[in-house]
Amino acid sequence: MTARQRHIAHLHLHTALSEARYADAIELMSGITPHVQAVPPNAVQLDLTSALRYFDLSPYDVVQLANMRLKLFYDIDSSAGLANNRMLAAMAADASAPGDTTWVPDGQAAAWLYPRPVTALPGIGRATSEALSKYGLHTIGQIVDLPAGTLQRLLGAGPTRLLAERARGHDPRPVTPSEPAAHLVADLALDRDCLDPAQHHRAVLGLADQIGQRLRGERQITSRLTLTVRYADGSSTTRTRALSEPTDHSSALVTAALGLLNALGLQRARVRAFVLRADALLPADSAYRQLSLDPGDDRARAAEAAADRARRRFGPEVIRPATLAN
Repeated sequence: MTARQRHIAHLHLHTALSEARYADAIELMSGITPHVQAVPPNAVQLDLTSALRYFDLSPYDVVQLANMRLKLFYDIDSSAGLANNRMLAAMAADASAPGDTTWVPDGQAAAWLYPRPVTALPGIGRATSEALSKYGLHTIGQIVDLPAGTLQRLLGAGPTRLLAERARGHDPRPVTPSEPAAHLVADLALDRDCLDPAQHHRAVLGLADQIGQRLRGERQITSRLTLTVRYADGSSTTRTRALSEPTDHSSALVTAALGLLNALGLQRARVRAFVLRADALLPADSAYRQLSLDPGDDRARAAEAAADRARRRFGPEVIRPATLAN
C-alpha cells in the first residue's frame, strides 16, 4: 500500500498579533484541518493531507481558502508556501510576497531548491555561509553536487549530515498541534530599592539562567523573551526581544536578557523587582538548531548538560554562574 503524499502549508500572518488574536487565528485554521501547529510569533503550519477529500479541492485551493478566511474573519493578510514537508513549505512561504502562495509540487523540490542561496536553508547562519562562500559555494545546488567527503572536510561530520539532508529537501517532522500562548516566568522581588547597575545585571542574569534550566528540564524551547522592571514608585517598563532562533541554551538567553536590560538604560533607577518571561514555547525537538562551526558551542552545551545533571542530583544551588557566587 502506497503512503499518501503529504501536503503541508506554511502561512505567514502579516500583522501584529496579541496572544489572544494569534489563538483566534489558529482556532480558525482548525476549521480546515485539526493538524495546525503554531510557529511563533506570526506563522502557522497546516497538514492538509486529510482535509483534501473533505473539501474536494486541490492543495493550492485549500490554501487559498485558508487565506480568505483569515482576511474575512480577522482582516489578516497572509502569504503562504505549500510543499510535501514543513521545511520546504516554510521556505516557499519566505519566497512569497504578501497575498501570494508558492507551491513546490512533489517531484519538483530538487529543481526548486537548486538555484536558491544556501542561506535560504533553516539553520544556516553567517559563520557557515561565510565558510562555504570562501570555497565558492553559494547555492543549494552546489552543496548537492559536492561530494560528501569534501563537504565534511569543510564543515565537519555533524554539520555536513544536517546540511546535506536539508539541501536535498528532506524533513520528516510532523505538524504537531501546540499552544501558542505557553510561557515560563521567573521573577525576583528585591528586599529594598536597588540603584546599583551591577546588582541589576546580577538579578537579570540569574533569572535568565533559571529560565534556561526550566526549559531544558521541561524539554522546551523559547523564541521570545520579555523583561519587565518595576520601580519604587509603582511604575514599570517592559521590553520584548525575539531570539535569532528558538533555544533552551542559558548562554543565549542570558545574552538576550542582558541586551533587554541594557536597552532600558536604567543607570541609577530605583528598582523594586524584575520579571523575565519566555514566550512562544515549543517542544525542544520541534525546531532546527542553527549549524555552528564553533566547537566551543558544543563544549558549552555539554558542560550545561553536565551541570543540569548535577543540579538534579544535589540541588539547584550546587552549580551557579560565577557572577552569582557569593
